[in-house]
This record gives sequence, structure tokens and C-alpha cells, in this order.
Amino acid sequence: MMTILIAVLGFVTIAGLGLAFAGSGNSNAKTVKRAQAIVSGNQAGEKRGAKTARSAVNNQELRRKQILKNLKDEEKQQKAKTVTLTARLQQAGLTLTVRNFWIISSALGLIVAAIGLLFIHKPWVGPVLGVVAAVGLPRWIINFLAKRRTKKFTEAFSDAIDIIVRGIKSGLPVHDCLKIIGRESPEPLAGEFRRLVESVGMGAPMDQALEKMFERMPTSELRFFSIVLAIQAKTGGNLAEALNNLSVVLRSRKLMREKIKALSSEAIASSFIIGSLPPGVVTLISVTSPKYMVPMFTDPRGNMMLMGAVFWMSCGIFVMRKMINFKF
Repeated sequence: MMTILIAVLGFVTIAGLGLAFAGSGNSNAKTVKRAQAIVSGNQAGEKRGAKTARSAVNNQELRRKQILKNLKDEEKQQKAKTVTLTARLQQAGLTLTVRNFWIISSALGLIVAAIGLLFIHKPWVGPVLGVVAAVGLPRWIINFLAKRRTKKFTEAFSDAIDIIVRGIKSGLPVHDCLKIIGRESPEPLAGEFRRLVESVGMGAPMDQALEKMFERMPTSELRFFSIVLAIQAKTGGNLAEALNNLSVVLRSRKLMREKIKALSSEAIASSFIIGSLPPGVVTLISVTSPKYMVPMFTDPRGNMMLMGAVFWMSCGIFVMRKMINFKF
């Protein structure tokens, strides 16, 4: 009897141990599976988060490229508007129409061609001089007048912004500040701001009036000013502070421009001296010893030498201009 009891107890003990080990194995397996599921879920979440972050970065990059493309397209359109003959006449401050400009240019070309045929006994000299006088000389004069007028406008523009800042701080509206600039500022700044005030008074929006003003005066300073006003009109904010910061930036640009001009003055003077030496020497020799220079103008070989000299001098002047022309 005792033997049977011991055998039963041993069986029960072995069965219990087997069930315990089997149950622990299943729980361990379940635990491992649960841990793997959690890890795989975390990895999937991390992958989704990384994918979302990459898509956000890609969207921001695409948006930035689109904005840059739109700005470049707008800049090209603005440049195309400002390089037309009508725009150049407005930038020079002239009231001529395109038709009158071409009439004056044609008359000037005919006069110069007639003078060339009378004094230089070469059949091709007169037409060449006439074409140069009709096409090149008037455009050069207009570009010179436009650059001089733009320079005067730029030099006084930061003072105009200071007037607007002081007026806003004292409680005046922007329109009245623009009127003050039109009355008290020097030309051509006063005239351009008077046109701006007249356009706004006729009902044109400020941004469109500034675009018209930019066509007449295509400067970076005016573009900055129009951008500041457009941003303030859409988002609000302290306009006086924004314009004050713009004035500081424009004065820094002006200081940098003067510094570059001072540093490059030696190179500019050297280029003018080197470029004027050959024509000056030819003129002096023609005055002092006319017979010495006559073959250069009468002999075909001399004419070929003169054309070659003009070509190489033009190339040298072009290269020197590129070397001393600083964009800022």
C-alpha cells in the first residue's frame, strides 16, 4: 500500500513539474512574441515618422524652389519692362515719345553722314558714321541721363525713408508722409513721389503705384521699400520699425558702395589712361606731322591696320570695363 502511495505521489510530482515547465515555455513564447510585436510596431512607427519627416522636408524644399522660381520669373519680367525704349526715356526724365526719338535720331544720323561724306572722301565712311550717330549716340545719351538720374534718386532715398519713419512715429499717415517727401525732397525724388501720391489719390492701389514707380526708377532700394510696404499691408506690424531697419540697411549699402568706389579708383583711373593713350598719340601725331599719318588713312593697308587697331582697342576696353565694373 505504501508502495502504491509513493508511486502515485511521484507521478503527481512529475506531472506537476512537466506542466509547470510546459506552461512557462508557453508564457515565455507569448512574452517573446508580444515583445517582438511591440518592437515591430515601434519600428513601423519610426519608419512612418521618418517617412513623414522626409515628406515634410521634401515639401518645404519644393515650396522653396517654387518661391525662388516665381521670384526669378518676376524679376525677369521687371527687367524686361525696364529695358524698353519707353522705360529708358522715362528713367532719363524725358518727355519724348518713341516716335519723336526715332525722328531725332534719324535726322542726327543724316547730318553726320553728310558731314562725313563732305570732309572724308571715302564712300563708306559717311554711312557708317551716320548709322553710329543714329543708333548708338542717342541711346548712349539716354543711358547716361538715366544713370545720372537714378544715382541722384538713390542718394536721397534713405532720407525719404527717414521722413516716413519720423512722420509715422508722430502720428501722421503714410500718405501724408509721401506728400511731405514730394514737397521737400530734391529732384528727381520729389517728382517721383508726387507721381506716386497722384496715382494713389486717383484710386490706384499702393502696390500697383509702386510698380509703376519702379518702371520709371528701377533701383534695388525702391524694390526693398515696396516689399516692406506690401508685407506690412498683408501681415501688419510696426511699420516705423521696419522702415527704420530698411533705412539702416540702405545707408550701409551706400557706405559699402562708396568704399568700393574708393578702393577701385586707382584701377578705374589706370583704365582710362591706358584706353585714351592710343587715340591721343594718333591725334598728336596727326596735328604735329600730318604727312606721317596720311598713309594710314589713304592706303588700303593703312585702313586695314586702323580697323585692326580699333577692333583690339574695343576688346581691351571691354575687358577693362568688366574688370572695374562692380555689381553691388
